[in-house]
Amino acid sequence: MRKYIVKRLLMLIPVLVGVSIIVFVVMHAFTTDPASTILGQHATEAQIQALRLKLGLDKPIYIQYLNYLGGVLHGDLGKSLFTNTPVTFELLTRFPATVELAVCAGIFASVVGIVVGVISAVRKNSIFDYAGMVGALGGVSIPVFWLGIMLIILFAVNLHVLPPSGRIDIMMSPQRITGLLLVDTAIKGDWAAFRSAFSHLVLPTVTLGLYSTAIIARMTRSSVLETLDQDYIRTAWAKGLSERVVVLRHALRNALIPIVTVIGLQVGSLLAGAVLTETVFAWPGIGKYVVDSITRSDYPVVQGAVLLLAVVYVLVNLIVDIIYAFIDPRIKYS
Repeated sequence: MRKYIVKRLLMLIPVLVGVSIIVFVVMHAFTTDPASTILGQHATEAQIQALRLKLGLDKPIYIQYLNYLGGVLHGDLGKSLFTNTPVTFELLTRFPATVELAVCAGIFASVVGIVVGVISAVRKNSIFDYAGMVGALGGVSIPVFWLGIMLIILFAVNLHVLPPSGRIDIMMSPQRITGLLLVDTAIKGDWAAFRSAFSHLVLPTVTLGLYSTAIIARMTRSSVLETLDQDYIRTAWAKGLSERVVVLRHALRNALIPIVTVIGLQVGSLLAGAVLTETVFAWPGIGKYVVDSITRSDYPVVQGAVLLLAVVYVLVNLIVDIIYAFIDPRIKYS
């Protein structure tokens, strides 16, 4: 197992190099000149060229990339072109918000998706099965930004039961420990702030997690259906075991490998794909920050954020692969 983990971590190096090259080239080739954006529309050409020289944007693109790569190898992701603050600080400040949203969305998607998938498989061709699969089809079809806006209109504007945006009530400022508001407020016993943070999480969690819920539900249904046709399941029924034991202990457990694979991929995608959700709900995470940085051509921020999300995505998939060994001892690594 140790050899397998080391090998996967070493494979992360070429992945990150490739990602950094692609992002670097795209940002420099298809975005506006940050120097002119920083100085504004009334800047003279001489002022723009002077700023480009100061920022190092006058050098050939491969020289700029090598300089950037050298900084990354020393743990320096550069500084924001607009705020002049270290990119690492900016990302670490916002990353807990994205993690909290993605984890909550992943838990919501996994629990609801597995429950719906199992019920649909056990009650095949019933009203529960049809309703679950129609819901799954809707989940993969509804655009995230449209769903978020509709939920805001319904629950925040019309019913006034949930807040429309933000991460916590503006009058509350809980002490930062981990950066995860639910965890921090629970540790300090500040239950009023906990309830506020939780209520702010509900709509973004449902919006972000619905697509993954649909994917997990469909995979769970097909995997459990395939398992229910196995001989050992028929033997379990013949032995007189209860439906709960047969379905949960035998069928679901042996159907978990493809389900866990999908969950791992979806959790990684949730971390990297929260851009629209964070934008709709004004969620102060990395996604919204990256969108703002793209619009103003803040190269170092975008490059650093993409590298961070790439690392997280690969590590999540590594964790999923390791979990396989605990779910199915027959799996060996080499």
